[in-house]
Amino acid sequence: MSQSAPSLAPVRFDADAAVKLSALRRTKVVATAALALCVLVFALAKSFEKSHPWLGFVAAFAEAATIGGLADWYAVVALFRRPLGLPIPHTAIIPENQNRIADNLGRFIEANFLAPEPVQEKLAEVDFAALVADWLTDAERAAGLSRFVVRLVPQTLAAVEQSGLRGFVTSRMLEQVEKVPLAPLAAELLSALTDDRRHQKLFDEFTKVIGRFLNDEQALATMREKIREELPSLFNLFRADAYLLKKIVASAGSLLDEVRTDPDHPMRAEFDSFALAFIEKLRTSKQYAKRAEKLKRDFLARPEVRALAGDMWASLSQFIEQDAKAPESIIRTHLANMFVEVGRHLASDPQIRADMNGGFVVALASFVESQKSGVSKFIADQVKRWDLAQLTRLIEMNIGRDLQYIRFNGMIIGGLAGIVLYTIELLLPVN
Repeated sequence: MSQSAPSLAPVRFDADAAVKLSALRRTKVVATAALALCVLVFALAKSFEKSHPWLGFVAAFAEAATIGGLADWYAVVALFRRPLGLPIPHTAIIPENQNRIADNLGRFIEANFLAPEPVQEKLAEVDFAALVADWLTDAERAAGLSRFVVRLVPQTLAAVEQSGLRGFVTSRMLEQVEKVPLAPLAAELLSALTDDRRHQKLFDEFTKVIGRFLNDEQALATMREKIREELPSLFNLFRADAYLLKKIVASAGSLLDEVRTDPDHPMRAEFDSFALAFIEKLRTSKQYAKRAEKLKRDFLARPEVRALAGDMWASLSQFIEQDAKAPESIIRTHLANMFVEVGRHLASDPQIRADMNGGFVVALASFVESQKSGVSKFIADQVKRWDLAQLTRLIEMNIGRDLQYIRFNGMIIGGLAGIVLYTIELLLPVN
């Protein structure tokens, strides 16, 4: 079964094709008329040369101009077709060499237009970051981009679920958390808490809890029962347990009031010493570090932790999906505002714009470098597939008018050369 030949691609003409074609035809007519005029002048000058010797110069000019015009006509026509349809070698140069011209054109564009240096220089002239900033700062465009991103979120979440990426990310997060030393981290956090004696607020809360405990009837009854158990029976007859409980509660309440009202109370200093000593042990004690690591491992090993991560992911996914479908999406609004803000920051920071433009240049230049051979082949293949007649017409239409002026120049230069040669002929001695 024979393979069918690829279909010819039509050559696309620009909007000025009719104007160019009309100008070409006019120039051809004028050049042909000028050649015919040279032939007529030559014939007339030769006819009257005997009675008017000066017509010899005219005849010489017309004769040489005719020869020059014919030679240049042949050269111009030979580029596009066979002169008079004759199978003369090395004519119809463009049609006969379509494939070679296509390959050379592709290589020429690859070597001269897609070389790394000119591509990078041209890309460096474009302020890509400014274009991005202008685009993002437009509120309508930013809103459209946010709508597009939000529409993709549910599909992205579904893809994450199906790919098992959620489990992988959860495992990796737990592994990374397990690598973090807990005791030094806790020491740093507590050190931040003890700055400016902020931990004293925790001590104040502790005293308030104790105060509430001392005012709780059930707690007081329990304490009284414990005191009664410890006292001899004789003392219980005189209700010593109630007396002792009253004294204990009154003394404790008075002490707590003093601690709360006095910022320099000795108990506060004791609490400072305790906190600082505990932080130092967390930072330096190997025993504390081992206990903290065991506590962390036991906590991370519990199935509830992984279940909690899964529940958090499910809740987050559900919220995002519901918000994405809502007419007044919170995520969409925040995204739009974020895009506008990013555009403003980008427009006002020349250093970031310069870095972005440099990245664009490197990325696009690398892409062009990796694809330029494909571009060269694409151009060559397209030219090879062009209809031959239309290709010839396209080239002739764009450069043929200029080539016709070669015929005029050939007639003028040939005519002048003819006069010079005729003059030399007259000046040479006749044997």
